[in-house]
Amino acid sequence: MEFIFELLFEILGEAVLQFIFEALAEVGLHVFSKPSERGPVRPWLAAVGYILLGAACGGLSLWLFPDYFVKSQMGRAASFVITPVLAGTGMALIGAWRRRRGEQVIRLDRFAYGYAFALAMAAVRFHFGQLG
Repeated sequence: MEFIFELLFEILGEAVLQFIFEALAEVGLHVFSKPSERGPVRPWLAAVGYILLGAACGGLSLWLFPDYFVKSQMGRAASFVITPVLAGTGMALIGAWRRRRGEQVIRLDRFAYGYAFALAMAAVRFHFGQLG
């Protein structure tokens, strides 16, 4: 039973870390976003940009926290699957909250783009993170 709680807290730690980086990216993108004069960016190009930004944030997070929070191999695999879903859901909830308030919504405020960002970050942390 103790193992299950430990694993849940470790996965939650990874999810919180991803969500913090994603929220900071979202705030930064809102600050610097302005309506494009050349028209909207193609969705696939925006997705590639969010994937690259997520990978960069994964590298930055490893510089700050080189040890992977989840210690077991099975837990790391579970975290790799679960945390991007949680982070993407969190960003979708923020997007829904912004829409209700009438605020500008960017693509990162949608589940698919938030998930892509978080999956890229999780992949970098999964591959390069130390087991402590």
